Amino acid sequence: MILYLVRHGETEWHSENRYAGSTDVSLTPKGVEQGIKLAEWAKGTDIELIASSDLSRAIITATPSVIATKVAHKIDPRFREVDFGLGEGLTSDEMEVKFPQARKAFIKAPADSALPNGERGVDAVNRVFDALFELMSVDRAHKVLLVAHSTLGRLMLCGLTGIDLNNYRTNFPRIINGAVTTIEIEDVSQPSALFGAGKLIELNKLL
Repeated sequence: MILYLVRHGETEWHSENRYAGSTDVSLTPKGVEQGIKLAEWAKGTDIELIASSDLSRAIITATPSVIATKVAHKIDPRFREVDFGLGEGLTSDEMEVKFPQARKAFIKAPADSALPNGERGVDAVNRVFDALFELMSVDRAHKVLLVAHSTLGRLMLCGLTGIDLNNYRTNFPRIINGAVTTIEIEDVSQPSALFGAGKLIELNKLL
């Protein structure tokens, strides 16, 4: 499979660096425009399927590409951003005040430690790999555009390329809103086999 991974367009919380997670935050006008630019790119490809999380920022970013390519749009909650629990809506500095110990553990091992009432990164990768395997084995799609999220995308990149999930910030410090990251993924027999089954072709292609 060739996976074109795209982070949704810019949101209203972007400029304040607030953690959105599973909260349904609206796109800015710039974010909507990024979805339109993505569609212009997608129209010139041979994408067979478009997938996105069920959060509006991902759906709205993906919709122009669905219209432009006339392919199916699979909306799946397993492609949602990591749930940051009580950290959602907060900045890093605000978390340091509200729950300093949990924040410290999250910084030290962000895939193994969850913010209060939140989701561990490793669990998020397991659910997204289940969904990704389904695209490969059930939908049998060979070229897929996936509109997802920042932290989830970086965790996916680490998992697919065999990098320790706790190193996602170091190895992939940023996925740019609306940019295309291309990964080639080997055929596998089960979701867990996706760990290390990918090859990064291009990171953050600007449109």
